[in-house]
Amino acid sequence: MRIAVSGSTGLIGSALVSELRNAGHTVTRLVRSPVKSETERLVSWNPERGAVDAAALEGHDAVVHLAGEPIFGVWTSARKARIRDSRVRGTTLLARTLAGLTRPPEVLVSASAVGYYGDRPVDELLDEGAAKGDGFLADVSAAWEEATRPAQNAGIRVVNSRFGLVLSPKGGALHTMLPVFRAGLGGRVGNGRQIWSWISIDDVTGGLAHVIATPAVNGPVNFVAPQSVDNAEFTQTLGTVLGRPTIMAVPAFAARLVLGGMADELLLGGARVVPRKLLGSGYQFRHRALDSALRALLKRR
Repeated sequence: MRIAVSGSTGLIGSALVSELRNAGHTVTRLVRSPVKSETERLVSWNPERGAVDAAALEGHDAVVHLAGEPIFGVWTSARKARIRDSRVRGTTLLARTLAGLTRPPEVLVSASAVGYYGDRPVDELLDEGAAKGDGFLADVSAAWEEATRPAQNAGIRVVNSRFGLVLSPKGGALHTMLPVFRAGLGGRVGNGRQIWSWISIDDVTGGLAHVIATPAVNGPVNFVAPQSVDNAEFTQTLGTVLGRPTIMAVPAFAARLVLGGMADELLLGGARVVPRKLLGSGYQFRHRALDSALRALLKRR
């Protein structure tokens, strides 16, 4: 297949490009500042300027859209605007462009997040049919998904990949936590009862390849492992895998003092999300349980 990927240098994008190429697919990367390359296909685009080389996207079988401003960091008003605008503007530009092609792709797989569900009770199971929650990330995710509608209206199959906490030692939350936990300074955040719906980077790339190749899958798809955990269990499991203590708890007020609103939505809140569509469409998870996932990712026995 010919597959175009935006956000191809990010944590998920770089891993996905590698997996797709290893499987024999031809990958085209959407980049802001393309240079001539003898070894790979590049397409120029600039979401802020509303510019994209539409002709270069003709004839692709699939497009995977992962680009967006990183969400980790202090959420100032300006930062929140960049987070939202980078997702909505870029997705709108790409969806409209694909809708207008003479030879559009069969499928557009566009990133989203389980933040769509907001902070929910720990015993509430949320599949793809659950209602939108409250909060900044819920609003951003809803607008992000709505921005794919031009492609859907043009008859392109659209998959909105609602990513949970993506675990990889190469980036993201786990990469940030590892030095602290390896030093024996890790611990739960707040009371530790908040649910963290996680997924290994291996299952992110495997799941994306699966939905590209499975015509029956469309709409929102939860990219989370079947066995979510609360923060206390996550903390204890990571400490056990590393062979380090996990007694240095971070009080909720301290997390809020440092990170503001981001702490409430990403660290102190959560939702127990289930991957109904992935499981129902036959995807076989590589890592269903947190312990085995961490041991595989960190190469620990």
